Amino acid sequence: MKTTTIAFGILCGVAGLLGGCGGDYYRVNDPAGDKLYYTTDIDRTKTGAITFKDKKSGSTVSLQSSEVKKISKQEFEAGIMGLAAASDAEAPVAAPAKHVFPE
Repeated sequence: MKTTTIAFGILCGVAGLLGGCGGDYYRVNDPAGDKLYYTTDIDRTKTGAITFKDKKSGSTVSLQSSEVKKISKQEFEAGIMGLAAASDAEAPVAAPAKHVFPE
């Protein structure tokens, strides 16, 4: 009986740890400054602002006006490494074609 209780306790502890490993990833845009931030946790203040720790710079940021988007882990990791995610990168503009006419 005692062994079963200990095993159950260990199982619950492991399940709790594994449940905490997954998380949400966010890209926060500051429309006033056109700056992107990446975070895993956002707190909202009474005044409507948000506060979070930017994972790219390590700074604590507060924004009154912001756009928050939930993103994938791959987009998050690319963002904190300074790489543009493929879905967010603007497509390069092709140069106009040169017409060659026979003389």
